[in-house]
Parts: sequence; structure tokens; C-alpha cells
Amino acid sequence: MPFYEIFIISVALAMDAFTIAVACGLCMPEVSRRQNFRLSFHFGLFQALMPLLGWLAGLTVKSMVETYAPWISFFLLAFVGGKMIQESFETDDSCDTHKDPTKGFSLIFLSVATSLDALAVGLSFSIMDYPILFPCVMIGITALVLTSFGLWLGKSFAKASRYSHIAERIGGVVLILIGLKLLMQ
Repeated sequence: MPFYEIFIISVALAMDAFTIAVACGLCMPEVSRRQNFRLSFHFGLFQALMPLLGWLAGLTVKSMVETYAPWISFFLLAFVGGKMIQESFETDDSCDTHKDPTKGFSLIFLSVATSLDALAVGLSFSIMDYPILFPCVMIGITALVLTSFGLWLGKSFAKASRYSHIAERIGGVVLILIGLKLLMQ
């Protein structure tokens, strides 16, 4: 597979991570280098590992993984998005620092949810007998870079606005819509 095709696939896979990073940046009162690193690293790592898992799964259980990946992704994104929307109505300052999406279960849920489509790509690579190592590295690096940029972009927009509860609701809706998009594909 040519380099440019792998690059295009990498960018397409990283779009979910980028969008969620923008939503996180909108919500977070401050974005430290550490938070940026955590989110970017985890999204990049999960995006890099999921194609490998998909490729390995393609060797054994092709139909099961391919069938349920969109549903799993949808439910994870809907859960996190619904929680963001719910929390935006609970207090006046809905984006408290103790609700950091770069920590704990939120980070894991978001990392898995944004990378499940990469699982399907790995499965496809396995079916087509493509090597997987270079695409995994390329997908991971692309996701890392676009996540970092998305977080910065979201934070830049949030500083221009004082309506963080609205930003959190929008972020929650975006997560749910991404899940629906994955479900419909």
C-alpha cells in the first residue's frame, strides 16, 4: 500500500480524536502541557494499537469484531457525551478542574471510543494481507499530532467565550453524533 494511502487513512482515523480533543479543549478551564501530553499520548497509543488488534483479530474472528465495533464505539461515545451533557446542567461552573477528561475512566473511554474504527481498519488490512507495523506507527503519530492541535484549538475558542456550560453541551452532542456516524457506517 502506498505511503499516501496510509497517510490518508491515518488522517481519516484521527478526525474523531481531533474532534473530541477540540470538545475537551472547550470544556477545560486550563490546558497544561501534562494534560495535552496525556490526551495526545493516549489517543495516539490507542489509535496505533487498535489496528494491530484488529489485524490479529482478523486472523481468527473476523465477522464478530467487524459486526460489533460500531455498536461498542457508539455506546462508549454516547455514554461519555451524555455524561458531559448531564454534568453541564448540574452546576453553574460545569467545567470544573476535577472533571478533567485527561484522567481516569473518561480518558480510557475516550481513547477506546475514538480508536475502534482503527480496529476495523486493522481487520481490513488483515483480510487484504497488508503488513501492519508501519500503518500502526503512522496512525498513532497522526492521531497524537491532531489530538494535540485539537486540544489547543478548542482551548483557543474557549478563551474567546464565557459560556463553558454551552461548550460542554456542544462537546457532549458532538460525541454522541460521532457515535451515531460510526453506527451508521
